[in-house]
Amino acid sequence: MPKIIEFLESNRIPGMFTVREFVLAGGLMSYSASLSDLFRRSATYVHKILQGSKPSDLPVEQPTKFEFIINLTTAKALGLTIPASLMSLADELIE
Repeated sequence: MPKIIEFLESNRIPGMFTVREFVLAGGLMSYSASLSDLFRRSATYVHKILQGSKPSDLPVEQPTKFEFIINLTTAKALGLTIPASLMSLADELIE
């Protein structure tokens, strides 16, 4: 991860990722399923299996909660202006 972020910064390339840690490390933005929500939902499956349900009988679920994170410090360093309409959609703004 550090090498990717370093490459993007040195070449002034905005990067969009699927993992929030890249944005915390200096990437521009990320959009992905909420890992904390996925872990909580997986606990429900574990509970059902421990209560006797067969795993093959449980439905396959798609993620329902997504996170959009923007690193405003990186945007400023790249000389980018993030529109207010886009910032209002973000779940988290890193400054």
